[in-house]
Amino acid sequence: MAVTYQSEGIKMPDIKKRETTEWIKKVAASYEKRLGEIAYIFCSDEKILEVNRQYLQHDYFTDIITFDYCEGNRLSGDLFISLDTIRTNAEQFKTSYDDELHRVIIHGILHLCGINDKGPGEREIMEEAENKALAMR
Repeated sequence: MAVTYQSEGIKMPDIKKRETTEWIKKVAASYEKRLGEIAYIFCSDEKILEVNRQYLQHDYFTDIITFDYCEGNRLSGDLFISLDTIRTNAEQFKTSYDDELHRVIIHGILHLCGINDKGPGEREIMEEAENKALAMR
């Protein structure tokens, strides 16, 4: 089990890695999942747009792209997070940068746990799951 944190072309966000990993582990366990190899890659809007175009054929900015490599109950994946979009969203939603960053960090884990947010009614289920997870922090 390993959770890694790296940045590509930008300054690493100021997060407490050990505490964040323990929190992620606790949230995963609440879904009866365990952690495999999870890689967080913090990047710019330009990089996430490049990843979105190259791998998903989507031509837009987003806060997170989750590549799911899960096997059974073991969560594994690469999670690209745009810190530019995190900053923009924090301003738009009138929340702190730190709170928005942690919401997106756990959003990717919730995707790996099988929670979606694109279909009808799914966004509300995801938001509820995010809020529950944030309360565990």
